[in-house]
Amino acid sequence: MKTIGLLGGMSWESTVSYYKALNEGVKSQLGGLHSAKICLYSVDFAEIEMLQHQGKWDETAEILSQAAKSVAAGGADFLMIATNTMHKVVPEIEAQISIPILHIADATAKSLMAGKITKVGLLGTRFTMEQDFYKGRITEKFGIDVVVPNRDDQTIVHDIIYNELCQGEITLNSKEKYLAIIQKLAEQGAQAVILGCTEIALLVQQSDTSVPLYDTTEIHAKQGVEWALSEARCN
Repeated sequence: MKTIGLLGGMSWESTVSYYKALNEGVKSQLGGLHSAKICLYSVDFAEIEMLQHQGKWDETAEILSQAAKSVAAGGADFLMIATNTMHKVVPEIEAQISIPILHIADATAKSLMAGKITKVGLLGTRFTMEQDFYKGRITEKFGIDVVVPNRDDQTIVHDIIYNELCQGEITLNSKEKYLAIIQKLAEQGAQAVILGCTEIALLVQQSDTSVPLYDTTEIHAKQGVEWALSEARCN
């Protein structure tokens, strides 16, 4: 079994979901008392969040690159970044480590392709919805059309993530707002919706809507288990 390197704490609420899913996945495959080998580095999210909203992505890249080097030095065979938004700085991190990174957008796109999804809605932080590092990668590498909410709805989605979900606050009112936005994306032709922030699945589940949902935490963790248990080199 390979050792999974995990950069967490962004937020720790969703990192808990990652830790649980990775261990459950390994146990499901190997049985008995087996659990995942994980080298976890959990950052202080307050520092990252402040830099994100100041547009200081180079500084966030340096923090995560140093954390990634620590994880690699700890014996990790590959790296998972337990957040969608911070995949924005994957190129900077890749330049400073020799172990491969399991990219969350790639894992998600492969799952979409398996489901024969050609047009998908995307929910996430404003950074993920507005910028091209995530949706552009899915379109350019995998040929899947990505649609996002309008600006007002993006603000609702973004604010609920930072002001509520990242702080462990789950409310029915926010769930109803998300479900309304998901329905709008479906009306724009989205065959499914990516829960493109690792906290969103804490609020909205598949049982809440008839629109197919792709939970990036679950998908990323599932592929992480596959990489960990594969004899081949991660790629």
